[in-house]
Amino acid sequence: MRKNMYSRFYISINNFNILQWRRFTFFDLNKSIDSGKISEALKGSQITTSSSGHNNLVFGDAEGFVHLANRSFDVSTFRAHDGKVNCVHHIQHSSFLVTVGEDEGGNSILRVWDTEKKDKQGSPSSLRSHRLQPGGRGATVTALAVHQNQLVAVGHSDGTILLQRGDVGRERATKQVVLRDSSDSISGLAFRITARAMFLFVATTAGSFLYNITTKDKEFKQNLDSLGCERNCCVATDCIPECNFIIGRTDAVYCYTPEGRGPCYAIEGKKKLLQISRTYLVVVAEDRKPGGGEENSITSLTLTVLDLQNKFLVYTAPVREVQAVLSEWGYFLVLTEGNNLLALAEKDVQSKLSMLFKKNLYDVAIRIAKSQQYDAEGLSDIFRQYGDHLYSKGDHSGAIEQYIKTIDTLEPSYIIRKFLDSQLIEYLTTYLQALHKYGLAGEDHTTLLINCYSKLNRTDKLREFVLTKDRDLDFDVDTAIKVCRQVSSADALTLALKHRRHDWYVKIQLEDKQEYKKVLEYISELPFHDAEANMKKYGPLLLKEAPQETTDFLKKLCSNYKPKGEPLIDPREFDGSRLEENRANPEEFIHLFLENPDMLIQFLEHSIQVDPHESNLVYNTLVEQYLQVWEAGDMEEKRQLGQKVIMLLQNPDANYDRAQTLILCQLHHFSDGLLYLYEDSKMYQHMMRYYASSRDYEGLLACCRKFGGQEPTLWVQALNACSKDSGAPAHVLSEILLVIEKDRLLPPLLVIDALASSSATLGDVRSYLLGVLKGEEEMTKQEQALIEKYSAETRAIRQQINAIETSNVIFRANLCNACNQHLEMPSIHFLCQHSFHQHCFQSCSESDHECPVCLPNNKKIMDIIKSQEQSRSLHESFHSQLERAQDGFSLVADYFGRGLFNNPVTTATSPGVIQKKIIESAKDNIASEARLRLMEGSSGATTQSASVTDRYESWSYSDAQSVPLAVKSVSSARRSPQPIVLSVPKNPFDESPEYDDAKNPFAEDEVAVEAAPKESTPQKASVKSINPFEDEDDDYDKNLNPFGED
Repeated sequence: MRKNMYSRFYISINNFNILQWRRFTFFDLNKSIDSGKISEALKGSQITTSSSGHNNLVFGDAEGFVHLANRSFDVSTFRAHDGKVNCVHHIQHSSFLVTVGEDEGGNSILRVWDTEKKDKQGSPSSLRSHRLQPGGRGATVTALAVHQNQLVAVGHSDGTILLQRGDVGRERATKQVVLRDSSDSISGLAFRITARAMFLFVATTAGSFLYNITTKDKEFKQNLDSLGCERNCCVATDCIPECNFIIGRTDAVYCYTPEGRGPCYAIEGKKKLLQISRTYLVVVAEDRKPGGGEENSITSLTLTVLDLQNKFLVYTAPVREVQAVLSEWGYFLVLTEGNNLLALAEKDVQSKLSMLFKKNLYDVAIRIAKSQQYDAEGLSDIFRQYGDHLYSKGDHSGAIEQYIKTIDTLEPSYIIRKFLDSQLIEYLTTYLQALHKYGLAGEDHTTLLINCYSKLNRTDKLREFVLTKDRDLDFDVDTAIKVCRQVSSADALTLALKHRRHDWYVKIQLEDKQEYKKVLEYISELPFHDAEANMKKYGPLLLKEAPQETTDFLKKLCSNYKPKGEPLIDPREFDGSRLEENRANPEEFIHLFLENPDMLIQFLEHSIQVDPHESNLVYNTLVEQYLQVWEAGDMEEKRQLGQKVIMLLQNPDANYDRAQTLILCQLHHFSDGLLYLYEDSKMYQHMMRYYASSRDYEGLLACCRKFGGQEPTLWVQALNACSKDSGAPAHVLSEILLVIEKDRLLPPLLVIDALASSSATLGDVRSYLLGVLKGEEEMTKQEQALIEKYSAETRAIRQQINAIETSNVIFRANLCNACNQHLEMPSIHFLCQHSFHQHCFQSCSESDHECPVCLPNNKKIMDIIKSQEQSRSLHESFHSQLERAQDGFSLVADYFGRGLFNNPVTTATSPGVIQKKIIESAKDNIASEARLRLMEGSSGATTQSASVTDRYESWSYSDAQSVPLAVKSVSSARRSPQPIVLSVPKNPFDESPEYDDAKNPFAEDEVAVEAAPKESTPQKASVKSINPFEDEDDDYDKNLNPFGED
């Protein structure tokens, strides 16, 4: 009882009586939109349920068939269930179709179809089939709701709701929950998803409620109302904030949200069907007309379309029995008795507006245009028409209200012309005030408003408009000042001072009163940014009329500026706060001094004193001004300014552009600065050109002497300069040639070629030519002597090697070369005639296969050979050096000596072949090797060894040979040939039957060992000296011998 009383009270408050709504016809009825295709296709079918979506109309019948109609109303039919189809739902923007029907046993089955994928029969493919098992047996499905392929709710006649979560199209992805809080038949279900929660609206025949299904397995119920509805009489929408779930009852249509009940709309009659699209609600209800008692009353159906947003009744018409109302393709499609399809098509916006304009319903047109998201220009046109309508009726006040709404888009002159009559000035003033309030008034509008105030004798309004404080500005102050200035400059100054229009104040003072110094005083009291802006704008005029005062103020502005009257120390500095320094950029004021260079120099000098790290432009401009004044000044001015320029250029903090400064010095012929920049930038070539062009040969020589060590080509350039000038002094040329000869800067042929076209005599170059020839002769003699010595040394070494390999070797050493004690067994002997105690050898040797005494010298020789071998692979380095070399033949000969052009030896080559090629290479390159040794000896360079290559891993001259303990002397004996592996060190002096002793380049004829025949037994022989590396007395520099010890 209390619930019914509450419901009635709530209805009385929130009830919208449809009879009070304005009625329009915004829809057109088309009775043959499908040309009878639907009626023909559904002929004989009893439609039990319907749906739409994804460009399809879906109808289910009592025989288990589902009929799909596309945009062309072509119908395709397929069997979805064995029994009756209870519910269908086509998911919007998806090809999935969900059907619920009965099988032969009466059980409910949920199936999911893909309408875009066809099976072999051309029917939609079945994605999933699921048997529904509600709580009570015999219950039928009465409602179905699906949301975005993830949620499915199925309502039954016994009040049971099955809620499934998961992908609708997957067989095993869904989780089912049974919700049963009512025994009444479910008449409607709808999902409502927000950013924070998910809800399921439920309507039964006896009530309405919702479930909060945000958390899985924690669904809870919330009652909405104690009154329910019949099946097909509830819909859901997301387009209207206060209406998420709508239920139709006999007395009204009720709206609900998750928070509770919303508004209701009083539409009488038993509701048969509800459908909604956007903000339009379609209601099909019974309309009883009295006919002599309740039993004799005539019942008919009425289809009504409501615009819930604008509160209009936009269409109403009687209809026959309605089986379904669907929304698709922008239509409301009504399936009536006999399966006939009707279409309600909404009129376009322009047709609606035209209809309303004819009826002068501009307020309704404005609401319609706003609901259709009309742009500002379209709305402004409606406001204009509405204003014109009111103006024509004499409602000037109402017209002005509408015209004010067009300020943003409509030209103000259109309205102003209508109200220029003296009787309408009051309304014109209102419009002009609004125009100023929106900030869209121009100079003419402000002038007109001031004139209106004058004609209306509203001086108080005028003063309030212009001078009143403490209110928002609703006019253009600049325009007001400009208008007042035409009447009285004093009032304009007062207005500018009041509203802090500094620009106008300065402009009036300068142009009307010529108060230049007063303006500077005023600007000095302004904040930094205002003072900076005014000086940029009026600086040229102030510099012209008050140059010194203006320059002094600009100096302050470009320092740490503080307005006049403010304390020098800000109190905030005592709190430790870091304040921003107010300092203008001097670059932005340089252009003001174009006609006053003296003041510009003062200004720039002050700027670099305040900040030595000023910008590039400041320093460049100061240098340019210095040079301009220097060029036009007298001798004393040139001396002073020249010193300033040099000091500025020498300042390490000076941030000038060297290239630009060079150009300026050249332009103004400032030689001191030009030469300093050349020297500081190490542009010695340019210095030489300058001296040569000015024929200053003493300066040219001084430059070469000073910088020739860093850049030797300066002497060559000096030679070219002297050769081109016939007036070059002879002593200059002699000194240049002397340095070129001494440092070998240029080949003699090029020197002669350079002097061939000059006026130099043979006497000038005689000493140079004699020196060159004498040097070449000495070099030839030295190289010839080296060739002879190295040839003799090579022959001797070959003889020694041959003697070692073909003769017996007798070890006669009695002392250990490590400890100088008598040898005792066990001992170790080397072919180089060095002997060691075994324990001494183990303690001092770096390798088990080499003599410790000979190892340093042998290693040095091997490093030289390896370095030469490595150089053979440096082809790119060779070509690069050849391009840069002054004497290409010497470089090529040097690389010949290093074996660059020899054929490479692979690891597959036998040791004998390797040794042969090394020896032959040494024979062929004696001269080039001598040159190499000479160069290395003269330069004192040390050749660094590279990594060991495979070709030398199998050869070591001082490989160790263990000696039997009972024998003091060991003679060489022949052994059977054994394979040699290059990667494992072996004794290079082991004899091999495959080796030809005649190929040994180190065989020595003077060895005192008699070589026995190969087939005979070795014989003992006395040996004079069998160490091929023993020191000998010689008369040449041992540093030049590649095999000599250090």
